[in-house]
Amino acid sequence: MPRPDFSEIASGKEFNRWYWLKEELVEICKQAQIPYTGRKFELRDRIIFMLDHPGQPLPPIKKKRASSNFNWSKAKLNLDTKITDSISFGPNFRNFMKSEIGPKFSCHGDFMDWVKSSPGKTLEEAILMWHELEDRKKNPNFKRTIARNNMLAQYVRDFLKDNTDKTLKDALYFWKLKKQRPTETGYIIYEKTDAELS
Repeated sequence: MPRPDFSEIASGKEFNRWYWLKEELVEICKQAQIPYTGRKFELRDRIIFMLDHPGQPLPPIKKKRASSNFNWSKAKLNLDTKITDSISFGPNFRNFMKSEIGPKFSCHGDFMDWVKSSPGKTLEEAILMWHELEDRKKNPNFKRTIARNNMLAQYVRDFLKDNTDKTLKDALYFWKLKKQRPTETGYIIYEKTDAELS
């Protein structure tokens, strides 16, 4: 059963059964004249609310304001600079980290999560944590945790683990088939029977 057109969907529950690209969610929000900025699942939740509460205003979007005014994009950073709740991982931060760690520095999700949850710690401590996180890669069994909303990456990892004779191209092919089918939760997860789809 192919995914219905959005205009044919009458409830949030039905909408949530299907996979939507962020670009599609943005377009739906624009057409519905509701806010279209934010993360993918924030857009999805707005659309579900709109479908389930026609004519009612959306609940206000709560944004947590940073208590710090530290300007991460312009400040001269050093090892004693304390992490604030206004942390930004833009060019100024990345260039400083590269100057201390070297060109191998990358701002991966685990590191950014640690920094965001560590106000008050120094950039020197952040550098030590980056090295600690990188050292995990030396363990051949280490696999980085995939964020719950990154369904594609998790699907590919699970598919290839279970189908050692298949390739990334195969995993992407079956992902494409799977995302066209309805789900109960709105999340696409790999199942052993997926290799039989077609």
